[in-house]
Amino acid sequence: MRYSSNGTFLVEACADGVAVPAVYKPRRGERPLWDFPDGTLCQREVAAFEVSNTLGWGIVPVTILRTEGPLGIGALQRFVEHDPEEHYFTLLADNQDRFRQFAAYDIVVNNTDRKGGHCLHDLDNGLVVGIDHGLTFSVEWKLRTVVWDFAGEDLPKELIIDLERLVSELDDGLLAKTLAPLLSPVEIAALNQRTQMLLRAGKFPQPDEGYHSVPWPLV
Repeated sequence: MRYSSNGTFLVEACADGVAVPAVYKPRRGERPLWDFPDGTLCQREVAAFEVSNTLGWGIVPVTILRTEGPLGIGALQRFVEHDPEEHYFTLLADNQDRFRQFAAYDIVVNNTDRKGGHCLHDLDNGLVVGIDHGLTFSVEWKLRTVVWDFAGEDLPKELIIDLERLVSELDDGLLAKTLAPLLSPVEIAALNQRTQMLLRAGKFPQPDEGYHSVPWPLV
Protein backbone atom coordinates (compact mmCIF):
# COMPACT_ATOMS: atom_id res chain seq x y z
CA MET A 1 0.00 0.00 0.00
CA ARG A 2 1.33 3.46 -0.90
CA TYR A 3 2.67 5.89 1.70
CA SER A 4 3.28 3.13 4.27
CA SER A 5 6.47 3.33 6.33
CA ASN A 6 6.58 -0.45 6.70
CA GLY A 7 5.56 -3.32 4.45
CA THR A 8 1.76 -3.13 4.21
CA PHE A 9 -0.36 -5.19 1.82
CA LEU A 10 -4.03 -5.22 0.86
CA VAL A 11 -5.06 -8.87 0.76
CA GLU A 12 -8.11 -11.10 0.77
CA ALA A 13 -8.77 -13.06 3.95
CA CYS A 14 -11.18 -15.97 4.00
CA ALA A 15 -13.49 -16.59 6.95
CA ASP A 16 -16.19 -19.27 6.82
CA GLY A 17 -15.84 -19.37 3.05
CA VAL A 18 -16.31 -15.62 2.66
CA ALA A 19 -13.46 -13.50 1.25
CA VAL A 20 -13.05 -10.08 2.84
CA PRO A 21 -10.44 -7.36 2.24
CA ALA A 22 -7.80 -7.06 4.92
CA VAL A 23 -4.53 -5.27 5.62
CA TYR A 24 -1.51 -7.53 6.17
CA LYS A 25 1.57 -6.17 7.95
CA PRO A 26 4.28 -8.84 8.06
CA ARG A 27 7.06 -8.73 10.61
CA ARG A 28 9.49 -9.18 7.74
CA GLY A 29 8.43 -5.79 6.33
CA GLU A 30 9.07 -3.79 9.51
CA ARG A 31 11.80 -1.15 9.40
CA PRO A 32 14.19 -1.26 12.39
CA LEU A 33 13.58 1.57 14.88
CA TRP A 34 15.91 2.78 17.58
CA ASP A 35 13.16 3.13 20.20
CA PHE A 36 11.14 -0.06 19.63
CA PRO A 37 12.39 -3.66 19.75
CA ASP A 38 12.87 -5.17 16.30
CA GLY A 39 10.08 -7.33 14.95
CA THR A 40 7.41 -6.30 17.46
CA LEU A 41 5.24 -3.81 15.57
CA CYS A 42 2.83 -6.45 14.28
CA GLN A 43 2.32 -7.70 17.84
CA ARG A 44 1.62 -4.15 19.03
CA GLU A 45 -1.05 -3.81 16.34
CA VAL A 46 -2.82 -6.86 17.77
CA ALA A 47 -2.37 -5.71 21.37
CA ALA A 48 -3.90 -2.35 20.42
CA PHE A 49 -7.01 -4.17 19.19
CA GLU A 50 -7.24 -6.25 22.36
CA VAL A 51 -7.17 -3.13 24.56
CA SER A 52 -9.77 -1.39 22.37
CA ASN A 53 -11.93 -4.50 22.52
CA THR A 54 -11.68 -4.73 26.31
CA LEU A 55 -12.70 -1.09 26.64
CA GLY A 56 -15.68 -1.78 24.37
CA TRP A 57 -14.93 1.26 22.23
CA GLY A 58 -14.35 -0.43 18.87
CA ILE A 59 -11.63 2.04 17.96
CA VAL A 60 -9.40 -0.55 16.32
CA PRO A 61 -10.79 -2.80 13.55
CA VAL A 62 -10.56 -6.52 14.25
CA THR A 63 -6.86 -7.44 14.18
CA ILE A 64 -5.27 -10.85 14.63
CA LEU A 65 -1.76 -12.30 14.47
CA ARG A 66 -1.32 -14.72 11.58
CA THR A 67 1.66 -17.05 11.42
CA GLU A 68 1.08 -18.47 7.94
CA GLY A 69 0.89 -15.31 5.83
CA PRO A 70 2.64 -15.09 2.44
CA LEU A 71 5.57 -13.30 4.10
CA GLY A 72 5.34 -15.10 7.41
CA ILE A 73 4.00 -13.94 10.75
CA GLY A 74 2.22 -10.59 10.74
CA ALA A 75 -0.82 -8.58 11.79
CA LEU A 76 -4.00 -9.02 9.76
CA GLN A 77 -6.62 -6.29 10.15
CA ARG A 78 -10.06 -5.80 8.63
CA PHE A 79 -9.80 -3.28 5.81
CA VAL A 80 -11.84 -0.14 6.45
CA GLU A 81 -13.80 1.25 3.52
CA HIS A 82 -13.45 5.01 3.86
CA ASP A 83 -13.26 8.35 2.09
CA PRO A 84 -9.53 9.24 1.95
CA GLU A 85 -10.41 12.94 1.99
CA GLU A 86 -11.77 12.59 5.55
CA HIS A 87 -9.52 12.62 8.61
CA TYR A 88 -9.41 13.87 12.20
CA PHE A 89 -9.63 17.53 11.32
CA THR A 90 -12.65 17.10 9.03
CA LEU A 91 -14.42 14.64 11.34
CA LEU A 92 -13.86 16.39 14.68
CA ALA A 93 -16.86 18.73 14.73
CA ASP A 94 -19.41 15.93 14.35
CA ASN A 95 -17.61 13.34 16.50
CA GLN A 96 -16.58 15.09 19.72
CA ASP A 97 -17.50 12.26 22.10
CA ARG A 98 -15.91 9.68 19.84
CA PHE A 99 -12.65 11.58 19.82
CA ARG A 100 -12.73 11.83 23.60
CA GLN A 101 -12.53 8.05 23.50
CA PHE A 102 -9.61 8.34 21.08
CA ALA A 103 -7.85 10.77 23.41
CA ALA A 104 -8.17 8.45 26.41
CA TYR A 105 -7.26 5.40 24.35
CA ASP A 106 -4.09 6.96 22.95
CA ILE A 107 -2.98 7.88 26.46
CA VAL A 108 -3.33 4.38 27.87
CA VAL A 109 -1.67 2.66 24.88
CA ASN A 110 0.95 5.45 24.72
CA ASN A 111 0.40 6.08 21.02
CA THR A 112 3.50 7.61 19.47
CA ASP A 113 1.96 8.34 16.08
CA ARG A 114 -1.71 9.42 16.05
CA LYS A 115 -1.79 11.38 12.83
CA GLY A 116 -5.04 12.89 11.58
CA GLY A 117 -5.05 10.47 8.67
CA HIS A 118 -5.10 7.53 11.07
CA CYS A 119 -8.71 8.41 11.94
CA LEU A 120 -11.12 6.99 9.35
CA HIS A 121 -14.87 7.19 8.87
CA ASP A 122 -15.85 3.54 8.42
CA LEU A 123 -18.38 3.53 5.59
CA ASP A 124 -19.60 0.06 6.57
CA ASN A 125 -20.79 0.91 10.08
CA GLY A 126 -20.62 4.71 10.29
CA LEU A 127 -18.10 4.73 13.15
CA VAL A 128 -14.86 6.66 13.29
CA VAL A 129 -12.07 4.13 13.75
CA GLY A 130 -8.32 4.26 14.16
CA ILE A 131 -5.55 2.49 12.28
CA ASP A 132 -1.74 2.20 12.44
CA HIS A 133 -1.02 1.23 16.04
CA GLY A 134 2.41 -0.32 15.65
CA LEU A 135 4.11 2.48 17.60
CA THR A 136 2.36 1.89 20.91
CA PHE A 137 2.94 0.47 24.39
CA SER A 138 6.41 1.90 24.94
CA VAL A 139 7.37 1.92 28.61
CA GLU A 140 8.81 5.41 28.18
CA TRP A 141 6.18 8.17 27.83
CA LYS A 142 6.02 8.97 24.11
CA LEU A 143 2.50 10.26 23.43
CA ARG A 144 2.35 12.08 20.09
CA THR A 145 -1.13 12.80 18.80
CA VAL A 146 -3.26 15.39 17.04
CA VAL A 147 -6.08 14.78 19.54
CA TRP A 148 -5.41 17.59 22.03
CA ASP A 149 -8.74 19.42 21.70
CA PHE A 150 -9.97 18.05 25.04
CA ALA A 151 -6.87 18.82 27.10
CA GLY A 152 -7.80 19.91 30.62
CA GLU A 153 -11.38 18.61 30.40
CA ASP A 154 -12.74 16.25 33.03
CA LEU A 155 -12.98 12.64 31.93
CA PRO A 156 -16.60 11.75 31.12
CA LYS A 157 -18.15 9.35 33.62
CA GLU A 158 -18.77 6.68 31.00
CA LEU A 159 -15.09 6.69 30.03
CA ILE A 160 -14.08 6.36 33.68
CA ILE A 161 -16.26 3.25 34.03
CA ASP A 162 -14.65 1.67 30.97
CA LEU A 163 -11.13 2.56 32.09
CA GLU A 164 -11.79 1.08 35.53
CA ARG A 165 -12.86 -2.13 33.80
CA LEU A 166 -9.60 -2.13 31.84
CA VAL A 167 -7.61 -1.91 35.08
CA SER A 168 -9.67 -4.73 36.55
CA GLU A 169 -9.01 -6.91 33.49
CA LEU A 170 -5.29 -6.24 33.81
CA ASP A 171 -5.21 -6.76 37.57
CA ASP A 172 -6.96 -10.11 37.58
CA GLY A 173 -4.88 -11.41 34.72
CA LEU A 174 -7.53 -11.90 32.01
CA LEU A 175 -6.33 -9.22 29.62
CA ALA A 176 -2.77 -9.62 30.86
CA LYS A 177 -2.83 -13.26 29.71
CA THR A 178 -4.06 -12.21 26.28
CA LEU A 179 -1.33 -9.58 26.02
CA ALA A 180 1.48 -11.78 27.38
CA PRO A 181 2.47 -13.24 23.98
CA LEU A 182 2.31 -9.78 22.40
CA LEU A 183 4.02 -7.40 24.86
CA SER A 184 6.76 -7.66 27.46
CA PRO A 185 5.83 -7.86 31.17
CA VAL A 186 7.13 -4.34 31.78
CA GLU A 187 5.05 -2.99 28.87
CA ILE A 188 1.91 -4.61 30.30
CA ALA A 189 2.68 -3.17 33.73
CA ALA A 190 3.22 0.28 32.18
CA LEU A 191 -0.15 0.03 30.41
CA ASN A 192 -1.80 -0.61 33.77
CA GLN A 193 0.09 2.27 35.40
CA ARG A 194 -0.84 4.76 32.67
CA THR A 195 -4.50 3.82 32.95
CA GLN A 196 -4.47 4.23 36.72
CA MET A 197 -2.65 7.57 36.44
CA LEU A 198 -5.28 8.85 34.00
CA LEU A 199 -8.05 7.76 36.37
CA ARG A 200 -6.38 9.44 39.34
CA ALA A 201 -5.95 12.67 37.38
CA GLY A 202 -9.59 12.59 36.26
CA LYS A 203 -8.74 14.91 33.38
CA PHE A 204 -7.30 14.76 29.91
CA PRO A 205 -3.65 15.88 30.15
CA GLN A 206 -2.10 18.93 28.57
CA PRO A 207 0.67 18.55 25.97
CA ASP A 208 4.07 18.23 27.61
CA GLU A 209 6.22 21.35 27.36
CA GLY A 210 9.59 20.71 25.80
CA TYR A 211 8.40 17.50 24.12
CA HIS A 212 7.18 16.98 20.57
CA SER A 213 3.59 16.14 21.51
CA VAL A 214 2.23 16.15 17.94
CA PRO A 215 3.31 13.90 15.06
CA TRP A 216 4.56 15.10 11.70
CA PRO A 217 3.04 15.31 9.24
CA LEU A 218 -0.22 16.09 11.00
CA VAL A 219 -2.26 14.11 8.47
